[in-house]
Amino acid sequence: MTTSSSERGVSLGMPELPAPAYPDDVRARLERDAREIIARYPDSRSALLPLLHLVQSEEGHVTRTGMQFCADILDLTTAEVTAVATFYTMYRRKPSGDYQVGVCTNTLCAVMGGDAIFDALQEHLGVGNGETTDDGKLTLEHIECNAACDFAPVVMVNWEFFDNQTPGSAKRLVDDLRAGRPVEPTRGAPLCTFKETARILAGFPDERPGAVEASGSAGPASLVGLRLARGEAAPARVVHPRDGGPHEEPQERAVHEPSPAEHLSSHDAPQDTSASDPAHPAGPTAEEGE
Repeated sequence: MTTSSSERGVSLGMPELPAPAYPDDVRARLERDAREIIARYPDSRSALLPLLHLVQSEEGHVTRTGMQFCADILDLTTAEVTAVATFYTMYRRKPSGDYQVGVCTNTLCAVMGGDAIFDALQEHLGVGNGETTDDGKLTLEHIECNAACDFAPVVMVNWEFFDNQTPGSAKRLVDDLRAGRPVEPTRGAPLCTFKETARILAGFPDERPGAVEASGSAGPASLVGLRLARGEAAPARVVHPRDGGPHEEPQERAVHEPSPAEHLSSHDAPQDTSASDPAHPAGPTAEEGE
């Protein structure tokens, strides 16, 4: 004797309805932008990644409507578009905040205090990983390597760097963002909203005054290998032991004393981070003071 699916408590559900279309004026505008993007590539399907950024700039995340639009204009199936949109973490699949706050919790940042920062922000904002604050301002997430290990621990906001963070400085950062106070990245272009960032990533120019000229640079630790490969003699740098004990200085080599304006790497000398600053210890049993 066989048992029906309903008797087994299994609901097959109803097929999902087609995605709603964009309003005519929105679709016309997006089509103009999409044609400009597609023209950059010899094969139209190569434009899928920037097109996903384009539709993400419209609603702040990649909706079913946005994926249907990409499929239609590139002559792809929605399954092909969905496969790409779900593969890359830079595409949001649900509504998210004006500012994406990503805390690196990969190995070095975690050791330097990234885990403590992420835990502190979850408690401070009252949200979990991938969740958005009630005011719609911030989405918090832990992310993998930001390729900025020499400034660990690193927090990124809409892909702009905030280096050498502590739980306290990270909480001040998110408070400023929620309050609408001006916030400047450690390096790189000034902040803009996530929708604006998505449009820039789609390949459209950043027309804000001074944004293109703003730049950052790799830290000293990142450039050592490049300098050695070029045959440049790196100046010696003496880092005093953190316990203040005696040490031997190298002989017959000039000692490089960094200027106050030089942006030190976390590897070069103790920084005011949650791991290297004795006044702000971090770890599973120690939290930074308020």
